[in-house]
Amino acid sequence: MREQQLEELREKLTSSTEPITAVRIAEAVRSAGLALGSGTAAQLVKQLRDELVGLGPLQQFVDQPGVTDVVLDAGGRIWTDGDQGLQSTGAQLESEDQARALARRLISVAGGRLDEGHPCADGRLGNCRIHAVIPPIAVEGTMISVRVARSSSASLDQLARQWSAADQWLPVIQAMVAQRMNYLVSGATGSGKTALLAAMLGEAAAQERIVVVEDTTELLPQHRHVVHLQARAGNVEGAGRVDIGQLVRETLRMRPDRLIVGECRGAELRDFLTAMNTGHQGAGGTVHANSPQAVPARLIAMGALAGLGPETVAVQAAAALHLVIHMERRAGRRMPVALSAVQYQQGRLAMTEVLRTQGEQTVRGPGWYDGGWEELVR
Repeated sequence: MREQQLEELREKLTSSTEPITAVRIAEAVRSAGLALGSGTAAQLVKQLRDELVGLGPLQQFVDQPGVTDVVLDAGGRIWTDGDQGLQSTGAQLESEDQARALARRLISVAGGRLDEGHPCADGRLGNCRIHAVIPPIAVEGTMISVRVARSSSASLDQLARQWSAADQWLPVIQAMVAQRMNYLVSGATGSGKTALLAAMLGEAAAQERIVVVEDTTELLPQHRHVVHLQARAGNVEGAGRVDIGQLVRETLRMRPDRLIVGECRGAELRDFLTAMNTGHQGAGGTVHANSPQAVPARLIAMGALAGLGPETVAVQAAAALHLVIHMERRAGRRMPVALSAVQYQQGRLAMTEVLRTQGEQTVRGPGWYDGGWEELVR
């Protein structure tokens, strides 16, 4: 099809107030005189769908199996991340104007705003979390980051296939869920925290009600009773903002059997710990940390944002949390590498090692014997 005809179809679809759907696109192609059974027409429908309601030139890479992230750098180059690590696709956008137009469209479709007055924004499209930043904040040029959430719907058994010493880790994690322990999953970006948390929720009893609070919805557990609450940014004047802390407080009136905070990263920690200290067992969340030993410092820093002192955070966290599972990415595989018991010792928060992956084996620490894990995993 000639470029002029393609442009006419774009204009026809975008000029109407009706929502752009795959059905409307197909009808527009049919009205242009092409039979939808032909390969050319099918390819055109996909191209228009990706361009108008999908992720445009990024969509083909999002659709590739194994891809977890697609990023557009400031030079217009497209990269993917997955089992093989960060790799260049060789594809590149033609100009900064094209990159900025794509970023604005994606954020707009996701219900957000991206312009000079609000140069950073994120949102969700389908199973993808979108983040975009434009100049002047992005010094070299527009950048887009896409996180693909497909892996968060995998079961615990499926995830365990790529773990070292899976026969040791799997019964331990299953016991944590069955015993309704409160826990945090720690790790760096892209280490598999969200995927593990979702898989653990899939192990919860079918009659339990799981309430999930997130900044942007990512957790997709395979469980029949999951409800989501998503934070909302305010308008230009700041009105209408609903933060995670407020949502955590709302969940206490929603009869949760398990309260889950997708990522603890600020003052909402106070409300999360308070909820777990008022009888909510089986609660969980994720936290960014480079090691289990770094978790106490992260919690104290977040507590400070809520006006809590270090000792208060230590006492509250030790009373609320049982365990921290630390995730790492090794040779392209995302796996649990350390399990630590959360304890209050000599006025501070301490991590006592329960289990640690060393090579392809696991090593049991003092917390294994103190916690009676032999009986729990039997």
